[in-house]
Amino acid sequence: MMRRRRRLDWSKFGLGTYFVIFLIFLYAPMILMAILSFQGQFGQLTFPFKGPLSLDWWRSLYDENVQPFHAADIRTAAKNSLYLSLTAGAIVAFLAFTLSMAFRWRWRFRSDAVGFYVIMLALMTPGYLLAVGTQLFWAKIGQDSGIWETALGANVIWGLPFGFLVMVAVWNRYDPRVEEAARDLGADQKRTFREITLPLVWTGIFGCFLFGFTLAWNDYDRTVLFQVASTDTLPLTIGGFTFTGAIRPDLYALGTATTLVSLFTIVILLGVAAVRLRFVGRGRVYKAEEELGVAEGLEGSVAPVGRAGG
Repeated sequence: MMRRRRRLDWSKFGLGTYFVIFLIFLYAPMILMAILSFQGQFGQLTFPFKGPLSLDWWRSLYDENVQPFHAADIRTAAKNSLYLSLTAGAIVAFLAFTLSMAFRWRWRFRSDAVGFYVIMLALMTPGYLLAVGTQLFWAKIGQDSGIWETALGANVIWGLPFGFLVMVAVWNRYDPRVEEAARDLGADQKRTFREITLPLVWTGIFGCFLFGFTLAWNDYDRTVLFQVASTDTLPLTIGGFTFTGAIRPDLYALGTATTLVSLFTIVILLGVAAVRLRFVGRGRVYKAEEELGVAEGLEGSVAPVGRAGG
């Protein structure tokens, strides 16, 4: 009996092709920039790569004796960007987590839809206009603007809606019956929050931090008006090098380095998450089982959480 030939699903093939083209369009410029950053002093800015292979452009990022002598400015900008991004990420994570708790099913309030769209308003405001408004407001009250006085607030406002949406999605799939079960077993509100609620939603809090960190790390529009030589961030420094001089492969190296920092941060947080799930989470489960008597063969005396009370 002859086997029937499998027909090609053109819809899947078309969608798969579109997805591959989208990935190429998204990542090819970054990959080409990274490749061109390893060209020698006589390398060109256009593809294909022209050798010899060299780390000269990468050395210029930290060695002040290598042309084009921007190492000191890059070091200062990198520190400013790192401190600003870490602070913005922490504030966004805290605010997104606390604000989102007001939208849980148990704590809903009147006009919560209005509050939701007010928080989302920052997504609809152009970044440059937000910087202009912040600058004008700060000047009106007679205060100097700067990276900590105004740029931090602008980046927190920009990152907050993204973190808030992450936490809302986490709460939508959160099962409140686990908290009810913990309280039925004698845990007070503080212990329930510390040992039940936080461990179940901490991945969302990490996601909020990542949004706040990466958006502030790569931001240009919301900090361009607060540009001072001693408080420049990396995006402002890259923009300054581009506007005041010829584009050189050292900018490719600097752009690749900033991308690697973002990727490194993501990998670190994913590693922390994996370790926490593998060891810390399992240890807490064992501790809870011992307190409930499950470890001593009393599994049958504890009702499953999903059927508690029912």
